[in-house]
Amino acid sequence: MPTLLVLEQILNGLQLGFTLFLMAAGLTLVFGIMGLINLAHGSLYMIGAFVAASVTGATGSFLLGLLAAVPAAALVGVAIEMIALRRLYDRDHLDQVLATFGLILFLNELASILWGARPLFMDVPSWLAGTVEILPGVPYPAYRLAMILVGALVAVLLYLLIAHTRLGMLIRAGATNRAMVGALGINVARLYTLVFALGAGLAALAGVMAGPILSVQVGMGEQILILTFVVVVIGGLGSIKGALVGALLVGLVDTLGRVFLPVLLRIVLPPANADSVGASLASMAIYILMAVVLAWRPNGLFGRAHA
Repeated sequence: MPTLLVLEQILNGLQLGFTLFLMAAGLTLVFGIMGLINLAHGSLYMIGAFVAASVTGATGSFLLGLLAAVPAAALVGVAIEMIALRRLYDRDHLDQVLATFGLILFLNELASILWGARPLFMDVPSWLAGTVEILPGVPYPAYRLAMILVGALVAVLLYLLIAHTRLGMLIRAGATNRAMVGALGINVARLYTLVFALGAGLAALAGVMAGPILSVQVGMGEQILILTFVVVVIGGLGSIKGALVGALLVGLVDTLGRVFLPVLLRIVLPPANADSVGASLASMAIYILMAVVLAWRPNGLFGRAHA
């Protein structure tokens, strides 16, 4: 296999992995501190992408689209948390799943009303439209490289937030013992709202970054939500470190499997059969990975035994 192809697909896997990390970090934060399973997390990703596409189309500026989308989705997240989700914290997970599934349907219909059923398209910003020579003779799209760098930067900033700020201390304490945090005089309701807004903003950032390489359409959040839950389960519920490691594993396994499994199977199978079997195995690869991880560590790679 040409070295260029292998390196390119590894970078594509990292790009997918960091996109999944932006989604999984918010989802696992919400579960870790609130104990809330939020199926509507993908809808916040969709809202971020739609707002960015609309603002970018109206102004011609990708940065303005980004600056509008993240706070807009965070505000939508705050509204959802205050109006609907606060009533679910003490309910069992089945009630949470049913309620947040209803939110998916509501937000999809709202998006159809506001933006229509036809997909929107975002252009890659002109200043990121070229390629970068990462090694001599190895060009790579500048925008995809920027997605990797943004994901890595967010991972570092989240680490600093969680490990070295008062809010991070409260988040860690809340994930460990929410009742004690409340007993110490912390406004738990406000902390929950801040955490949910942070998770919504991260999901919107993922949607904005994915917009120029995907079509922005109603229901796009459900497609990535499934992969996000796989990431969270592999990494361990409530663990940011687990979300990062799990996202990179899933991104690399999914990308490399789809490209190279059919090629490798051609060694032992006819090309037509190899392509068919390889495509099937590639689509199963991340779920096989999840099963292997859970058989080895039932709480995920970095999950706590009581999570």
